[in-house]
Amino acid sequence: MNKKTIITTLLALVTMAGLAQTKTAESKADSLLLLVQAGDSCMQQYNTFEALKYYQEAYAIAKPRSQYCTVQMKLANCHYKRGNYRETADILKLVPEDSLSHEAFRQLCFSYQKQGDNDSFIYWASQMVYIYPMDGEVVANLILANIKAQQPQGGIFYGLQYSQRDSTNILVNRALADAWFVNRDFTAAAKLYNRLLEQGDSTFNTLYSAGMCYAQIEDLERAYHYLQLAFLMSGMQHYGCAYRLGVVCIDTKRYPEGVGYLDLAKQLMRPDTTIMKAITLSQGEGYYMTQHYDEAVTAWKEHLTYNPTSIATYYNIANAYAYLLKDGEQAESYYRQFLNLARKEEKPTDKLKEMIKAAEDWYK
Repeated sequence: MNKKTIITTLLALVTMAGLAQTKTAESKADSLLLLVQAGDSCMQQYNTFEALKYYQEAYAIAKPRSQYCTVQMKLANCHYKRGNYRETADILKLVPEDSLSHEAFRQLCFSYQKQGDNDSFIYWASQMVYIYPMDGEVVANLILANIKAQQPQGGIFYGLQYSQRDSTNILVNRALADAWFVNRDFTAAAKLYNRLLEQGDSTFNTLYSAGMCYAQIEDLERAYHYLQLAFLMSGMQHYGCAYRLGVVCIDTKRYPEGVGYLDLAKQLMRPDTTIMKAITLSQGEGYYMTQHYDEAVTAWKEHLTYNPTSIATYYNIANAYAYLLKDGEQAESYYRQFLNLARKEEKPTDKLKEMIKAAEDWYK
C-alpha cells in the first residue's frame, strides 16, 4: 500500500470516528432532553417519586454539558419537595451563585434552616439577600437567625437595610422589632411594635412584646393596656403574661386586680399533676438504684406533694432514712405516716401486710 493510500484510509477512519462521536453526543443530548421532559411532566402531576428517577438519570449524563446547572436545580427542587433537605443543600451548594435561580437559592437557604443548621442558613441567606435584597421572607428569617445566634445587631443591620426601601413588610418588622427587643433597645422596639399594631398585626406576640417594652421604659399605662389585651387574646392562659400584668397592676396601684392576676399566674404555672407524679416517682427510683439516696428521698418527697396518699412512697422514704441515711428521727416520722395510711386500707394485699409488719418491727 503506497503512502497516499495510507493517508486516505486514515482520513476516512478519522472522519468515521468523528461522525460516530457526533452521533453519540446527539444521542446523549436527545436522551437528556427526553429524561428532563419526563421529569417535568411528572412534577406537573405532583408525582415527585417518578420525577426523581428521571432527574437522577438526567443528572448522571448532563454533567459535562451546559445543561448541568439546570438539571441540578430540577433534581434539587424534587428532593426539596420530598423533604430531603440534606440532599437538596448538597446539590445546590455546588451550583455557582450567579447561576442559581431565585427559587433554588431560597431552597438552598431554607434547607439548612429546616435541618437546624443556623450558621449555614445565616451564611447562605446573607449571600442571597445581597443578590435579592427585597425578598422579605428571607430577610425576616435572617434577622431571626441572627437573634438565635445571639447576634441581634446583625439582624438589626439586615432589617434596617431592607426597611430603607420598604418599611411596611410585616414579617420584616416583626423580626426587626424582636431584634431591637433582644438588643435591649426597648424604645426602638416599642415604636416598631406600635407600627405593627397600626398595620393590623394585633397578634398575641405583638401585643405581649409591646406591653413588655413599655414596662421596661416605665410607660406603665401603655404596658397595662397592651398586656391586658394580650392576656385576653391568650384565653387568659399565658402565665407569663398574667405575671407581668399583675406586676404592672401593683406598680400602678391597681392592687386588688394585680393580686388577682398574680394568683392566676401561680395557678397557671403549676405543672400537670399526673405527669409530675410519674416524673418524680421515676426520679426517686433512678436515684435509689444508683445509690444516690439523698436525691432519691428528695424526689420521693416531691412526689408526695402531687400524690400525698402514696402509701409506698412514705414506706420507701422511711426505709431510706432508717437503713441507708441513718436518721432515726426522720425514719420514725415517715413510718408513722405510712402506718396511719396503711392501716386504713380495708383489703390490704399480702405485700402491704409485709410492709406494715416491717414498719412495726422497726419501732420495736
